[in-house]
Amino acid sequence: MGAHPGGRSRGGAVLVAALTVDSIGNGLFLPLSLVYFLRLTDVPLALLGVLLSAATVLTLPVPLWAGSLADRVGALPVVVASQLLQAAGYLAYAWVRGPVGVFVAAALVAVGVRFFWSTVFTAVADHADGSPGGWTRDTWYAISNGARTAGLAVGGLTTGVVVADGRAATYRAVAYAAAACFALAAVLIAACVRIPPPAGGPAGSGRGGYATLVRERPFLALIGLNTVFALSSMMLGLALPTVMLTDLRGPAWLTSAVLAGNAFLVALLSAPVGTRLPRHRRTRAVALAAALWTVWGVAMATLGPGRLGVVAALLVAATLLFTVAEVVHAPASAALAAAAAPVAARGRYLAAFQYSFALASMVAPAFFGTLYEVGTAAPWLALALLNALGVVGVLLLERRLPPAALRDPPRAAGGRPRAGANATTE
Repeated sequence: MGAHPGGRSRGGAVLVAALTVDSIGNGLFLPLSLVYFLRLTDVPLALLGVLLSAATVLTLPVPLWAGSLADRVGALPVVVASQLLQAAGYLAYAWVRGPVGVFVAAALVAVGVRFFWSTVFTAVADHADGSPGGWTRDTWYAISNGARTAGLAVGGLTTGVVVADGRAATYRAVAYAAAACFALAAVLIAACVRIPPPAGGPAGSGRGGYATLVRERPFLALIGLNTVFALSSMMLGLALPTVMLTDLRGPAWLTSAVLAGNAFLVALLSAPVGTRLPRHRRTRAVALAAALWTVWGVAMATLGPGRLGVVAALLVAATLLFTVAEVVHAPASAALAAAAAPVAARGRYLAAFQYSFALASMVAPAFFGTLYEVGTAAPWLALALLNALGVVGVLLLERRLPPAALRDPPRAAGGRPRAGANATTE
């Protein structure tokens, strides 16, 4: 996976296709989670929860290692290794019987997942920098986000259909299919995708390690603000089933329809939105997403039981706000973090940026559950307030970030940024 002789990236279409296949593998297993082990092992539910949580906790130091590896050997080989690790984990899923096997298999998958998310954004940014076309990082991130969302939806819907019979053999077939998806994605990337060395110097050279990162308050503030936005992006899928059952008292199919519609729109809108995002400052795009999440939180707080048609219409309208926020935030925030990082330490900076999502995933269940006990509107109003503060925070942070991080300079005919181009104009 060395640099292309011409000094340019190649295999962009294959990279996007591989990320889609990777997400199909994730989507295949996502609906099963605990159910898989409950069906195929004799391990009690309480112990399963502990084992799977322990496997996840084990991955907390992984981004630190992954970022350093990405800067030393390149992000692409780490992405490939992470996919092979997940393939091995899902193969093990088909054979586990007891607690030790469950923990080992779950740990293989969890470590692979954490390595993947800690390096894939660096790989996409590196590819975008060497891309011969006119796409910016924002567009590449948007296209990748849409492809991954489509893959998750396809995988999830497939599993929902094939496991309806409940047979153990069918469950194992899903594990084998997920392993095959990750292995195929790894082969596609290793064989077809090439990324040149970064323009800022050899990987791992120069300033910008973790010691420098912890002194860069603007980047740390960006991580902190993105934790709020990551929490917001997770809340629809996490909370809606409970809200539908206990507060709105609507049918379960409405939850599925809303979540499926959200995934479909993200996949559909990512490309057209991604081509327009580079016209605007990334901080303004992130602030817009936070403002939309603010309104969404207020809208969710006002929902209550009523006629199905009215409840469905209001819920769909609110979810559209969430969807647009998600489509705008995902590429803009990732591109902002990538552009704010020193090129020689991009792997470490973007790996550290992923801690915003890790922290949000740990906080989200307790955040929703605790506040929901206080009142059904409480988590949504709290989320709206956090996002409103996030809008202010992002606009204040804009003044502290490097001007070139706010927007990529215009690209010359060959796809490279024009020398001396100013990225700060509005």
